Amino acid sequence: MLIRQSSGPGSGNGPALAELHRRLRWVALVGIGALVVLVGRLWQLQVMRGEGYYERTVSNVVKERYLPSVRGKILDRNGASLADNRPAFNLYATPRQMTRELEAELVRMLGLSDSEIAKIDERLAIGRKRDPRTAIAILEDQGRDRAALIEQSLARLPGVEVHHEPYRYYPQGDLAAHLIGYMTQMTAAEADRLTNQGYDASELVGRYGLEEKWENYLRGKKGIERYAVDARGQRLDEATASALIQGEHGVPAIPGANVVLTVDAQLQKLAEKAVSHVAAAAVVVVEPRTGKIRAVVSKPSFDPNVMTGHLTQAEETMLKQDPRKPFVDKALRATYPPGSIFKFTTALAALEAHQAGADEPMFCPGEYRLSGTVFRCHGTHGRVDLLQAIQHSCDFYFYTLAERIGIDPIAQVATEYGLGKPTNLGLNGDSAGRIPTKDWYDRTSHYRAGFATNTAIGQGDVEVTVLQMAMAYAALANGGTLYVPQVVERLEAHDGRVITSYEPQIAHLIKTPADALAVWKRGMWKVTNELGGTAFEHGHSDLVPVMGKTGTAEVKKHHRDDNEKDLERWNPSNAHAWFAGWAPADDPEVVIVVMVEHGGGGGAVAAPIAKQILEGYFTKIHPLPARPAGAPGPAGPVAPAAPAARPAPGGSP
Repeated sequence: MLIRQSSGPGSGNGPALAELHRRLRWVALVGIGALVVLVGRLWQLQVMRGEGYYERTVSNVVKERYLPSVRGKILDRNGASLADNRPAFNLYATPRQMTRELEAELVRMLGLSDSEIAKIDERLAIGRKRDPRTAIAILEDQGRDRAALIEQSLARLPGVEVHHEPYRYYPQGDLAAHLIGYMTQMTAAEADRLTNQGYDASELVGRYGLEEKWENYLRGKKGIERYAVDARGQRLDEATASALIQGEHGVPAIPGANVVLTVDAQLQKLAEKAVSHVAAAAVVVVEPRTGKIRAVVSKPSFDPNVMTGHLTQAEETMLKQDPRKPFVDKALRATYPPGSIFKFTTALAALEAHQAGADEPMFCPGEYRLSGTVFRCHGTHGRVDLLQAIQHSCDFYFYTLAERIGIDPIAQVATEYGLGKPTNLGLNGDSAGRIPTKDWYDRTSHYRAGFATNTAIGQGDVEVTVLQMAMAYAALANGGTLYVPQVVERLEAHDGRVITSYEPQIAHLIKTPADALAVWKRGMWKVTNELGGTAFEHGHSDLVPVMGKTGTAEVKKHHRDDNEKDLERWNPSNAHAWFAGWAPADDPEVVIVVMVEHGGGGGAVAAPIAKQILEGYFTKIHPLPARPAGAPGPAGPVAPAAPAARPAPGGSP
């Protein structure tokens, strides 16, 4: 009997086992395929695109910020600092991370005012528009207490930082404030325009005076700092940051240049002290041999430390409502009728035209009649010659000269001496003023003979700046060289190395005859040094020989408003008080022009101010050599023979 061999237990599962093997093969194939895809993707991410993704990752971690440069100083001629820098705490924030909740926390923590909140909102808006990932300064010059509060709470203030940076300040306070200027925050329009020049939206810029004019030299060049932050925006340590930052960690900032002035801070203090008792005034002191400005005063003034980032709304309103206009530079920009200090133009024009002589007498009855119009003289001077007319400031005499020569020769001399056009100093407006001519009147109204009469004594439509008159009198003092006023001596690097020196510039040479100049100078000597001179009583000096000319420029009567009534020493209906002159008389070292706005009489008000400044200069700053015992005092200048005078119409006595 045959027996069939069995294939063992489960021999009926063969097909199932084969199916299992088939499925395992597919799983393996799918796994291998997935692995291949994964490896390919990793290859793509890490090898093919790895560098790009790394850069994107690093860009979210590595930040850049500008390193502020140290702004150049503004120094006087002796190295005294007029504008400098001090350490300050500035608060920065990243616009993208500054939420409403975070800003509210800052307001609560620091007790911010409404104006500070508005400033923060404005700067954040600019920052979000430009680059929301870059931190910007939202508050400058914060006190140590506020800085400490922020630094202690950085962990819960993402994107907020405190930087210790230089901040502009003015160690002399309001000394020469109009000349030096101040700094303020850029407007949004300025921020957009200056972005390509390396400015940050939150930084301060020069806004007035030298700070504005020399901004490009003072500001220096900012550096760049690169650093790494974590997900909360907090800085990582240097070791971690070094692994993430490729290349240099930054570029150092380059300090700005120092601007060295021709101004003498000690003389500036003397000049400002001399006008401290008046409500509004301007003073210019200049070297007649070079055109260098030694002092320039505009009053009322302002404190540039307050103007630079600390001006409150109330303070700004008060300054803007002041009728004396403290933001207007009264030495360089504001224009005024010069009164009798302008008479040199009439005298020189008549002498050049041989229509006047030093010894020609006239009789002043106290008034002058022309075509039915009466022009008053400020006194009844009787019989006077030209020198005495200058000495007593006799208007009648100059009215007569104006009738002889007309308005245009007077205007021509005025123009030659730099009046009626900008001085080219280029600061704070540098106004041209106005010297009227016959053609100007024909174009604007209709010329009449009386216009020349008013012009002859610096009234009517004549308008000048104090600086223009200083440069004109400097030209009189030096014999006819009109200089461009100079206020910057040189530029220096932060280490004291001279970058550029500036030499005096001659505007042009004036061809006034020497004998005509000598006549005017002899008259000026009488003004300050002989009894009856308009400056003798209040302006004569026994310490230094001075020659000068006073002016009392009348203005239209003005109804005072409430703000003006609060200023007891300032009445807009009063005349402007002027003095123009130089010292020493025979060898001029400095020329001075003083204008007291609505101050009254030039002899009583402006002359003593000039005397005080000049005596201070020649005793405290540049003392004159002692005169030998028994030596005669200074004598007035001696003029060459004057040209023959034209006989006065009608045989004037």
